[in-house]
Amino acid sequence: MPSYQPGKMPALWPWWFQLLLCILSSVAVLPGRASELKVSTQMGWVRGLSLPVLDGHVSAFLGVPFAEPPVGRMRFLRPEPVKPWQHVLDATSYRHACYQMVDNSYPGFHGTEMWNPNRGMSEDCLYLNIWVPSPRPRDAPVLVWIYGGGFYSGAASLDVYDGRFLTYTQNVILVSLSYRVGTFGFLGLPGSPEAPGNMGLLDQRLALQWVQNNIHYFGGNPSAVTIFGESAGAASVGMHLLSTQSRGLFQRAILQSGGPNAPWATVTPAESRRRAALLGKQLGCHFNNDSELVSCLRSKSPQELIDEEWSVLPYKSVFRFPFVPVIDGNFFPDTPEAMLSSGNFKDTQVLLGVVKDEGSYFLIYGLPGFSKDNESLISQADFLEGVRMGVPHANDIATEAVVLQYTDWQDQDNGEKNREALDDIVGDHNIICPVVQFANDYAKRNNKVYAYLFDHRASNLLWPPWMGVPHGYEIEFVFGLPLNDSLNYTPQEKELSRRMMRYWVNFARTGNPTDSADKNGAWPTYTASRPQYVQLNTQPLAPQPSLRAQICAFWNHFLPKLLNATGEPPGRGGKGCGGTGAGDGEEG
Repeated sequence: MPSYQPGKMPALWPWWFQLLLCILSSVAVLPGRASELKVSTQMGWVRGLSLPVLDGHVSAFLGVPFAEPPVGRMRFLRPEPVKPWQHVLDATSYRHACYQMVDNSYPGFHGTEMWNPNRGMSEDCLYLNIWVPSPRPRDAPVLVWIYGGGFYSGAASLDVYDGRFLTYTQNVILVSLSYRVGTFGFLGLPGSPEAPGNMGLLDQRLALQWVQNNIHYFGGNPSAVTIFGESAGAASVGMHLLSTQSRGLFQRAILQSGGPNAPWATVTPAESRRRAALLGKQLGCHFNNDSELVSCLRSKSPQELIDEEWSVLPYKSVFRFPFVPVIDGNFFPDTPEAMLSSGNFKDTQVLLGVVKDEGSYFLIYGLPGFSKDNESLISQADFLEGVRMGVPHANDIATEAVVLQYTDWQDQDNGEKNREALDDIVGDHNIICPVVQFANDYAKRNNKVYAYLFDHRASNLLWPPWMGVPHGYEIEFVFGLPLNDSLNYTPQEKELSRRMMRYWVNFARTGNPTDSADKNGAWPTYTASRPQYVQLNTQPLAPQPSLRAQICAFWNHFLPKLLNATGEPPGRGGKGCGGTGAGDGEEG
């Protein structure tokens, strides 16, 4: 018999003996771990899998149902809790993504493909994923991730949301949930039981209820749940802070690049109904009432709905999405702006922030002169058209005010400056200034608020340099992807990622992202009198005095007053530029 060398299988051993050794070794390397991978929940048993990470393992339970499949007659209806099962549920792989539009703008380009569903699509998509430290903890903090995607796209199974690094390095339980998007999640006929609207938000709430009822079986503490999300996911987090029936399902909240008061995040009941009816007409439906409309829409294939849903937007624009949450008087008793202003929200600690170039990602989706494949130097004519598309609610006077505010009048034909100005306009209007207003309203009620600006451009980023630090590109650092050696991040980026994971989880544990032992400095609170924030990059924390205070005074205070004094253009309806009232709502 040939001599044995560790790590090398002798080629002359019989095939059946080699197979037996493989089977035995796969069991032997997991002593005690098998019991961790089988969990009894209120609904039934689930069996997960062990995932390698760094120098250890975590337990993962993927594709655990929390709702009955919203198919057939259940399309457009509120979700129903999943019924108990008698068998041991196989929770070893992701389930389907919810039906959505797939971005084919740059086929094969990882910068866009990374946000597209990496699994098949189905209306049967209401599942969650759970990553648990090994050995299983007791009363561990729980973080629940809500993905973004403009309420029209997104999937919990994306590689960038892999929970193993955050779970392993921080000894926390991570949950990612799925929710219906686009027509399936947000077509709304408020007041009608056939399609009440906000189904996607109700999916999220039902998943949070599942976590409350079941996470202790996995070693989590249901009294220490922090919800966090990015873009439309952050807007969703803010909406649960506002909605009375959601407030008791979690303790703290993290909002990354989004808020419920953003101009794209909600619509009025009238606008929601207009879009639903227009979709029906576009699909050839003949109807005299809500029931007939919904019956016809239920008869259409998912792809038919997806192909037509973008036709309902009332004008050519960027950073506006066809089917979004509606101010229904139920989930939302009032507009997010009114609720925030009056203090009608969950009092708790909040961590929030933005990235340096929030607008750049959206400019390549329809604004004249922009492309990822060149420098996108913008003429004055294209700049003016870009303003009209970037601030679609504005009347002529408000548009002129935006142009006045952002134009360098000593160099107005400078293509680079015009490009940067449109980046700022789209980012300030849609993300940064709504987040600042949200922070101000929270801080005024003496809640602990922590704010950040993420301004590190990843060394391996594929988007062109002029796009800077685009929307969504802090997520990989929050989830610890730089610790994956195969992705070729720098040592400094690995350390930044470790710091950010620690900040997020310290906040989830204590309500403060830093502690007294943190050698990178303390993170100050953001208060009404001292609205401080920190820059997140490879340097130590350095408190900054205020986040775009001057420009956000323009968007949050001056422009709404100007629109109120001059009136909105006929047929536009919805939110003013500064985010007053419910308005019209690509990756978001």
